[in-house]
Amino acid sequence: LGLSGPPGAGKSTFIECFGKMLTERKHKVSVLAVDPSSSTSGGSLLGDKTRMTELSRDRNAYIRPSPTRGTLGGVTRTTNEAILLCEGGGYDVVLVETVGVGQSEFAVADMVDMFILLLPPAGGDELQGIKRGIIEVADLVAINKADGDLVVPARRIQAEYVSAMKLLRKRSKVWRPKV
Repeated sequence: LGLSGPPGAGKSTFIECFGKMLTERKHKVSVLAVDPSSSTSGGSLLGDKTRMTELSRDRNAYIRPSPTRGTLGGVTRTTNEAILLCEGGGYDVVLVETVGVGQSEFAVADMVDMFILLLPPAGGDELQGIKRGIIEVADLVAINKADGDLVVPARRIQAEYVSAMKLLRKRSKVWRPKV
C-alpha cells in the first residue's frame, strides 16, 4: 500500500495504528518511510520512525526510513527494489509512506497494489478536490482527524471529494476509487 498526503495529515500516526492492527492479526508488516532531503546539506531527519514508537517495537514489524536524496515523486530511487526485498523477506504487507508534500508526489502509485491519499479536514477549498495529479491516481481517499470539532468539516470535504472523483476518468473496470 502506498500512502501520501500533505504534511500534518497524520500519515505516520495512521500507519502506526493500521500497522499495529495488522500485526495483531498475525501479519508481518514492513513500513518504508520516505523523508525529504535537504537541498543544502543533503541530510534528512528520518523522523517517521520516532512517530511510530509502538510499531517500531513490534517483532512482526520492520520500519525503514530513507531519504529522497533529490529524487522527485515522493519516493527514493530504490523504493521499488526495497518493496521487493521486504516481500522476499516474508513481509506480507508493505506500507510505503511518501514524502507527501504536494499534488505530484505519487510515483509510488505505480509500485503498489493500492494508493491511498490521506487528507485532513478543512485542508483546502473544494477546488483542491478537482485538481489533476495525485487525485487522479488515488484508489482511496481517507479523510483523517475526523473527530471532535472536525466532524463537520470532514464530512464536507468528503462530499467535495466524492463529487470531484465522479469527474475523473475511470482507471479500472473493476474498482471505483472510494472516499
